[in-house]
Amino acid sequence: MSEKVRITAEMVKQLRERTGAGVMDCKRALQETGAELSKAMDWLREHGAARAERRSSRATAEGTIGCYVHAGGKIGVLVEVNCETDFVARTPDFQDFAHQVSMQVAAQHAQYLRREDVPQAVLEKEKAIYRAQVEQEKKPEHVVERIVQGKLDRFFQDMCLLEQPFIRDPEKTVEQLMKETAAKVGENIRIGRFMRFQVGEPTGETECGGSGGAAEV
Repeated sequence: MSEKVRITAEMVKQLRERTGAGVMDCKRALQETGAELSKAMDWLREHGAARAERRSSRATAEGTIGCYVHAGGKIGVLVEVNCETDFVARTPDFQDFAHQVSMQVAAQHAQYLRREDVPQAVLEKEKAIYRAQVEQEKKPEHVVERIVQGKLDRFFQDMCLLEQPFIRDPEKTVEQLMKETAAKVGENIRIGRFMRFQVGEPTGETECGGSGGAAEV
């Protein structure tokens, strides 16, 4: 916006902490939006989405296996996270992302990577349950449909890893965290698959998140 806007190091720091974007991108965003933090975040999302789209076709054949063990060895998680180069796979930002995702799976017990991975039979069962609950309230059909869809969206947020609120910052989803990490490392990244183990609990097919395709940015 105005060239007279003074961009301080503290402004840049706050924006970087919120978005994970680089220093120069943060300065540019603040300058373009009159140093308004919320507008600068939107500016970065818009421009970051364009860059991510350009990266999305690039292969992600490198990566790492993140792991986390919790509760005195009672819960364990393995997560495959992929990127484009071995160099990025070894960076602290990428390694930390893999660890954070492992902790997320341990804490929140996601069963699928994204909503497209949920089997149709599971969706139909959930819809039937929600509809039965709502129909007892004698609401109009269009209201019933809206409420059922809302309950289904909440189901996705609970069960699909990418849609879950990030445990360390519930204001963002795991997918948003992944996009921020991609912006930091400058490469296309994806969560390939994950598995959660708990002592005494059988491991089911749905616990291999991402079986229907990896998520990437």
